[in-house]
Amino acid sequence: MAKKEVPLQQLAEYLPDHTFEAVVAYLNFYKVHLTIAKSRKSVLGDYRHSINTQHHRISVNGNLNKYAFLITLLHELAHLVTFEKYGNRVQAHGKEWKTLYGQILAQFIEKKIFPADIENELLATLHNPGASTCAEESLQRILYRYDTRKEGYSLVEAIPEGQFFRLKDGRIFQKGKKRTKRYSCVEISTNKTYLFSPVYEVQHVKISQ
Repeated sequence: MAKKEVPLQQLAEYLPDHTFEAVVAYLNFYKVHLTIAKSRKSVLGDYRHSINTQHHRISVNGNLNKYAFLITLLHELAHLVTFEKYGNRVQAHGKEWKTLYGQILAQFIEKKIFPADIENELLATLHNPGASTCAEESLQRILYRYDTRKEGYSLVEAIPEGQFFRLKDGRIFQKGKKRTKRYSCVEISTNKTYLFSPVYEVQHVKISQ
């Protein structure tokens, strides 16, 4: 997936107001090589620890809204700080990472830069954050409110049962019932069943039967 390094001053365009200085302080202190990636559905950001003389490397999807971008960046920074402190001796999303991520996140919550609904959700999960923003469906649902609206697009959970939706690759599915946490949906061309997260964005389409 294509990535591009962004000059630090340009980074401010991706961040909420009044967060640039604090973010840059972290990046400079830990000598982070930050790149902006194109949209990746399976991952919002990633971290690669330094090897020999190489810098720590973090990438974040550039299509995220400013609040999602910041939260994802802080998530990856927490991985960096965890590695600096514990190396490879702890689990990637174990208690050590959760503690450090919570501490970093709390510093930004205190700045009152998040809208009330995002702040309340972050506070609710502060002591036991999920392994990824994608995995935290409640937070993802709230962050989606701040995305630029695209006509005809919505989350899977908003598509009525029995209706159809299209993915970016052109495949069309019919939405079925919810199975515990995910929706059972049938691909029209193959009749195969797939499970979709409620907060996966799709394009609603109308098909005459």
